[in-house]
Amino acid sequence: MSCVHYKFSSQLSYDTVTFSDLHIALCDLKHQVMGREKLKATNCDLQISNAQTSEEYTDGNALIAKNSSVIIDDSSASISLSQLIKTANLAEADASEEDKITAMMIQSCQEYDPINYMKKALGPPPPSYTCFCCGKPGHYRKNCPTHGDKKFESVPRVKKSTGIPRSFMVEVKDPNTKGAMLTKSGKYAIPAINAEAYARGKKEKPPFLPAEPSSSSSSSSSSDDHIPDEVLCLICKDLMSNAAVIPCCGNSYCDECIRTALLESEEHTCPTCHQTDVSPDSLIANNFLRQAVNNFRNGTGYKKRLPKQIQQQQQQQPSPTPLLTPPAALVSATQLSKPSTLTISIFLEDKVIQ
Repeated sequence: MSCVHYKFSSQLSYDTVTFSDLHIALCDLKHQVMGREKLKATNCDLQISNAQTSEEYTDGNALIAKNSSVIIDDSSASISLSQLIKTANLAEADASEEDKITAMMIQSCQEYDPINYMKKALGPPPPSYTCFCCGKPGHYRKNCPTHGDKKFESVPRVKKSTGIPRSFMVEVKDPNTKGAMLTKSGKYAIPAINAEAYARGKKEKPPFLPAEPSSSSSSSSSSDDHIPDEVLCLICKDLMSNAAVIPCCGNSYCDECIRTALLESEEHTCPTCHQTDVSPDSLIANNFLRQAVNNFRNGTGYKKRLPKQIQQQQQQQPSPTPLLTPPAALVSATQLSKPSTLTISIFLEDKVIQ
C-alpha cells in the first residue's frame, strides 16, 4: 500500500492517506482528506502544496507520488471565521469546533473594545449651566473664551450650605461677604458662629509677654453670658463637649450627658421629647457642632466648669487643722511644775494632829 502524508497549515503533526497505485490524483487526494476530516465541499476549497518545494498543485488531474508530504490550506477558513463572528447562534453554525471557539472568544471581547469607551462629543450645555470660569451660560469651562487669559480674574465659586441647619445660618445680602454660602432658597447666608467670630476679629497677643493671671471662677462667670444657645447643652447648661444628636427629636447634647441620662432612666427616656426606648447606641456624632464648639473655645478661651458633684466634694472637704495641746493639759502641766501651797498646808496640819 502506498501513502501520502498531509497536514493542515495550522497543525503540527502529519496524517496519512493510503492508496494502491504509485501515484494519486489531486482530486482523489482532496476527496479522501475531506472524508477523513469530515469537511463539506460547499464550505471549503483545499489548496495543496508540496511540503519540501512549497509548489502548489493547481491542476485537478495532477499526480502526487507516493510517500510525498503535502501541506493543505483552507482558503475559505478566513471567510467562514468572519461570518462566524457575526453569527448569533454559534451552536447551530456549520463550522468546525475550533472555529466556533475562536469566534466565541472574539465575540466575548467585542464589548470591551476601547472604541466603546471613547468619550462622545458633548452637545451644547443646558440653559441652567453656567461657566465656572466667567460665570456666563452657553459654553463649558474648557471652551471658555477667557481660557488662557492671564489678565482675566475668574469669578469665585460660591459654596452651598448643604447639611447646615437654617437656625445656624444668618442671611446676608452681599454674596461677596466672607464665608457666604448659597442656600436652597437662592439667598446667601453665613453660619451664625462664623458671623460672630468675623465681627469680633482675631485676638493676637504680642510675643514674649507673660500671660495675665486669671482665676477660673471669674473666667467661667464672665464667659457664661456669651455662650450661644446653639452650643449650649440642654442638660448641664454648659458648653457642649463631643456633641451628639439624639434621633428622636434631633436635639444635641454632650455625649456623656445624654448617655448618662438615657442609662439612668428606667425606660431610656429622652429628656426633651420624653420618648422611650431610645438606645444610647443610636446617638449620632454632630461633627458640624463639634467644629463650632472648637471655634468658640479657641476664639474665647472658654474653659468648661467642673461638674457639680466634684465642686461639692471639694467644698465639703475640711481644711487640715494643726495639732494643738488642750488648754487643760497646759494648765495641769504648769500646776504640777509649781509647788502647791494647799498641799503643804494640809501636810503640816496632819503633823500637828499626830
